Amino acid sequence: MTEVAASAAPPPKAGRRQWIGLAVLALPAMLISMDMTVLYLAVPALSADLAPTSSELLWILDIYAFLVAGFLITMGSLGDRIGRRKLLLIGAAAFGVASVIAAYADSAETLIAARALLGIAGATLMPSTLALIRNMFHDPGQRASAIAVWMTAFMVGMSIGPLVGGAFLTNFWWGSVFLMAVPAMVLLLVTAPVLLPEYKDPAPGRLDLLSLVLSVGAMITLVYGVKELAKDGIAAAPLVYVAVGVVLAGAFALRQRSLETPLLDLKLFANRKFSASLGTMTLVLFAMAGMFLFMAQYLQLILGMSPFEAGLWTLPQTAAMMVVGAVTPALVKKYRPAYVMAAGLAVGVIGCSLYTQLDGGQLALLVTGNVIFALGIGPMTIMGTDMILGAVPPERAGVASAMSETNQEFGTALGVAVLGSIGTGVYRSDLAENMPAGIDGQTAEAARDTLGAALATAEQLPGDTGAALAAAARSAFTEGLHLNATVSAALIAVAAILVAVLLKHVRPTAPEGEDTGAGTPDGEAAEPEAAADPESAAAAVGSTPAAPAKERPVAEGSPGR
Repeated sequence: MTEVAASAAPPPKAGRRQWIGLAVLALPAMLISMDMTVLYLAVPALSADLAPTSSELLWILDIYAFLVAGFLITMGSLGDRIGRRKLLLIGAAAFGVASVIAAYADSAETLIAARALLGIAGATLMPSTLALIRNMFHDPGQRASAIAVWMTAFMVGMSIGPLVGGAFLTNFWWGSVFLMAVPAMVLLLVTAPVLLPEYKDPAPGRLDLLSLVLSVGAMITLVYGVKELAKDGIAAAPLVYVAVGVVLAGAFALRQRSLETPLLDLKLFANRKFSASLGTMTLVLFAMAGMFLFMAQYLQLILGMSPFEAGLWTLPQTAAMMVVGAVTPALVKKYRPAYVMAAGLAVGVIGCSLYTQLDGGQLALLVTGNVIFALGIGPMTIMGTDMILGAVPPERAGVASAMSETNQEFGTALGVAVLGSIGTGVYRSDLAENMPAGIDGQTAEAARDTLGAALATAEQLPGDTGAALAAAARSAFTEGLHLNATVSAALIAVAAILVAVLLKHVRPTAPEGEDTGAGTPDGEAAEPEAAADPESAAAAVGSTPAAPAKERPVAEGSPGR
């Protein structure tokens, strides 16, 4: 085995065409992340125009995320079978059409249907872009840089969504926020056939329809149940949805074990790099989602900013993520990725610690904490994604990228639900203890619901009583934020330890032009401790990427061309 590893050729390098193609792939990533945030600004205008019921409004807001999460694994597997570029083009066309339908919707029902189609189309775009990156960039150093670019585009999209949406809503009608995606999708449809090569699994096997149904059902019910818990607290209905999702997920796993060509190969989880990256990413996303939920409310309800102003103050952390995207690939060429990620997470703990010092109006401290937090978690989000993709053969890149995205959706939803519930519990308890005198029981109960409700209630109360209620509510919310920050810091510290221990065998990526000294892209085969690890050996089928020659040949170009 040593002789084979020593004589194996280094992975092929990506050329100019692949790097230009990366810009095409970063575009849908940015737009999809923008679509997750931009709609919230349009809610007042579309509510006045379409007059949706409260239930319809919730579906307008949530159905996109539910269907993205539900269809990711299905679409990732489908891309492996029919071709990642083909699925990307189908998704881009569907996304563009659905955006136009949403923009000109004349009823709540039409908008819900359009948002549902946008969710399904979004689920085709995300795993296709990451899978194509895995196929285009075989060199681990280049792949890390490419994923850093993709991740930066995604984060920029989330940050500028409120800003761009606010600009559109200031000058146009609410439907204009959906039309932003149309020119980009047209550009993708025109350039992708020229710049992006096609890849697919040469022997995908039969597509199991029951697995598709179980996968979609499990993710939709799980995410829906978790989101309902976040909004309403512990209640019977959301718990039933979570239980149904768990049962469907278990049935899906059992089904995969019995299939010769499963939709999701569970052997991938035996690969330590794959499973450890997924697990630690979940912890980080869990903590990040809970903190960002409270940060958005802090900016608007404690500091009194508009959504547009709050969006402006997220730009420094976006700039920090861009710096991390540029620096991380260079660091992991010199140092082991586990140590770079663990050191970054330690910095993230410092950022969380600053949040515990907020009291009621410290914008500079909040922005500083956001920047430090972004600098800390950046290497984990970039290299975690890179390791998930690098741990599988190229022909399985679609499913691996779908797992990465599904993990992001579920980890985020779970973080909002759990940490949101913890923070809300502290808020309600603290406000109950410090409720100003002279407030009747019904008014006090309404104020204890949310900070927004308390501030709205305070405006209806006379003079000093209203001011006292607003001050007590803001103080109670800040106490909840402090506890959330403490929990998040502890979770990120645990993730740092897990990364340093479980992924320490992964070697630094070789500088461009140098051989890693092993036959696998990440050089693990040449690492003595990795070779001796029975877990890694048992997972060899899922961790050794296939040579480019085994991939389906196409006329448009190969990964090394």
